[in-house]
Amino acid sequence: MTDLLPLLQDFYRDKLGDVLRHTAGARIVSDYDANNTYQYIINREEAQLSWVAQAIVSLAGDVPAAPATAAEVSAKDAHGVIDQDVRDAQSFVDRWRPRVEAMENARHRRMLNVILGETLEQKRFFEQALAGRHDLLGRRTEDVGPLVGKVLPTRWVE
Repeated sequence: MTDLLPLLQDFYRDKLGDVLRHTAGARIVSDYDANNTYQYIINREEAQLSWVAQAIVSLAGDVPAAPATAAEVSAKDAHGVIDQDVRDAQSFVDRWRPRVEAMENARHRRMLNVILGETLEQKRFFEQALAGRHDLLGRRTEDVGPLVGKVLPTRWVE
């Protein structure tokens, strides 16, 4: 049990890094469908972080803070950002799966396994976006047709 708190804190830090990079990447990925998928992924990751934060607090631990510097992505185009996110998602699962499987606490192990499963689902979304799919979060009805346009890199423009 003494190893549980540091493990949860490390997991939280690692997942927080993903959220921050996805947020930075969403500013570059301007395709409407792909950007909506990034927003969905970021929302899910924020929920996941809240689960892990609650577990940390329940063990009387401190929830790691976000780094003072903003996350950056190395790629400068949408394809590069999404491609890196495919690799990062698989790397995250590969890095954490053995540690999670070795956990003795069944409740927290299951929670982290849910997050790992959702990370693989995110990887699938990224792969589909790379393939040019537009039905990432569902299909539009025939009368709507494809959406044309791009999203802005910032939320508010004055």
